Amino acid sequence: MSRSLNNGLSLMHKMMGVRRFSSSSYNTGPFLRLGSMVKEDKDGLDDVLLFDAAKEELFTVPDKPHPHELADTTVVASSLGWGFFSGFSDRSLYISDHLNPLSSTSKVIPLPPLTALSTCQTDVFCNVAMSCDDDDDDQDLVVAVKFLGRQLSLCRPNRDLRWTNIATPFPFLERSNLMFSNRDRKFYLPLPGSTYLYSWDLLHFTPSFRKFMYTNRPKLSQSEHQLLDSCSRADHWVESPSGERFLVKCYTHHTLERDPLFMVFREKEETEDTFDMCYTEDIGDLCIFISDSDPFCLHATSCPGLVPNSIYLTDSAFGVYHLPTKSLRHFDGKPFLGKGEVQPTLPHWLPPSTSLLLSGGA
Repeated sequence: MSRSLNNGLSLMHKMMGVRRFSSSSYNTGPFLRLGSMVKEDKDGLDDVLLFDAAKEELFTVPDKPHPHELADTTVVASSLGWGFFSGFSDRSLYISDHLNPLSSTSKVIPLPPLTALSTCQTDVFCNVAMSCDDDDDDQDLVVAVKFLGRQLSLCRPNRDLRWTNIATPFPFLERSNLMFSNRDRKFYLPLPGSTYLYSWDLLHFTPSFRKFMYTNRPKLSQSEHQLLDSCSRADHWVESPSGERFLVKCYTHHTLERDPLFMVFREKEETEDTFDMCYTEDIGDLCIFISDSDPFCLHATSCPGLVPNSIYLTDSAFGVYHLPTKSLRHFDGKPFLGKGEVQPTLPHWLPPSTSLLLSGGA
């Protein structure tokens, strides 16, 4: 869990302003799952603690059933609201929609055993992505896992008995986020330096490269260049619901004493070999959500209360960054829960498609 989010959770030592779920009040999202409270008097049931980004309020979903298959596991990553759970003892791996706080039952899908390529490892996850299939029973549903180092693994959970393991040509990809493009039906990964975009198709997992061509770069002073050079950078390739795409560069100072800085480049045109990217400080009604899960993009009008033209983040800071003013408003002043019985999970945003109250949900 990020230092900023962890600090926010420890601000308060009492439950203040934490509301209980009401289907008439909380049916939008997106949500940030902060953790769960194990109830010893109710075996297999948890109280789930959530932050509603639109309302900027905490609330709990009481008595959330915990699947017995996940009893000896921990969540290591998530994508599209689905969690990737790893077993403590046997390193078994599952995907489950248990992270969806509003479903009354949880689906659990076992994945094949992980195998490491020579000189690679499968113990430390960087991030994961899933193809955007509405039906989790679809035989063509694909999951992809990027590990620390060079290994990328892909499989179709409902068809494959083993993973397809790929050694990426670059070893330092932990600061780039794997994502799935519903527009192209491909997995994408920005390469170090944001000079190329690596992709894999869904049919044969065939890799390909395309080069970023930048126009209208921002003019920076020498001091601004020096500041950015002193930061670490994470690159996120993000796609809007309409298929518009952005490259988001997040600069974080190593001491975390400064607020993170962002540069956003909008895709203007693509060719067989290149993406033409243009710097922008205006993404209109869109909001971009960045966390330990794959990034996603929403229209602010689809979830009243969201701040348009902004980036919601949880890693380097916990707040909302307004692009036109280049200002970050922290959520730390909001009431958070710092009680010891709360078991924190990875700070991942859950998109509305996975957090809406579904038929048969709670």
